[in-house]
Amino acid sequence: MPAELDRAVHWISGMGLVPKLASHVGDQHGYLAGTDADRAADLDTMFADAEVRAIFAVRGGWGGARILPLLDWATIRANPKLLIGYSDTTALHMAIAARAGFATLHGPNAASRWDRASWESLWRIAFAGTAPVLGGAAAEDAAGRPARSLVPGVARGRLLGGNLTILSTMMGTGWLPNFDGAILFLEDINEEPYRIDRMLQQLQLAGVLDRLAGVVFGQCTRCSAGDADARTFTLDDVLGAHLAPLGIPVVTGFNSGHVRNQLCLPVNVPVELDASARTLRLLEPAVA
Repeated sequence: MPAELDRAVHWISGMGLVPKLASHVGDQHGYLAGTDADRAADLDTMFADAEVRAIFAVRGGWGGARILPLLDWATIRANPKLLIGYSDTTALHMAIAARAGFATLHGPNAASRWDRASWESLWRIAFAGTAPVLGGAAAEDAAGRPARSLVPGVARGRLLGGNLTILSTMMGTGWLPNFDGAILFLEDINEEPYRIDRMLQQLQLAGVLDRLAGVVFGQCTRCSAGDADARTFTLDDVLGAHLAPLGIPVVTGFNSGHVRNQLCLPVNVPVELDASARTLRLLEPAVA
């Protein structure tokens, strides 16, 4: 953790910001980064601190959902701030959208190995106060492939979502926002096609997919079948089977998630998805 914290401090300082470390940021409690009570207290403290402008998750991992019932939601609602992170931080993004109603940012964790594209994407949305167009024909993933239009068309709605595994485990908990008319963004890592199939089916059975205005499926890193000789479906097969029949605009391969050069996505902000052009246009800034 010390090396990760040093890297986080380096990058945050490089943006002209003054890092303030939470009291328990270096803790370890089994496979968790501290006890639930300590992690919740740290987050409450950062939201209550008038000097803090944005809150970075140091890294993803496990256990974000464990602290949701322990947080001081009255304090969080009274002190809206831009929470930045991805992967397991999805639990916090969704809970804040549901319980506090302000925008957060699906973007690099503080200890990520930052690259210029990720840095610029974060800065424009989080600190420059702009409402850029994200993606397009020039935006490529790590393998040099542009995003793909699975179902063309244009749709508008609040951008909600994040890590598919976290979203699927939160179904039915009461900690998710209303997905009616939303643009759903999904990403994941190390999940074989049959697991992606199962999680998308969970969203379908929960009634989420039928209520959406559009879908952006980001990067699913290392999500091919483990046994090349096994009878299987590809990830594209699974996405096509679940998403194409919805009859709404769908883009796949959007470069956000567990990848380099990731595009930062504002959560709970109105956007316009142009699946034909493979772009997301922010309809208002994520920060005032």
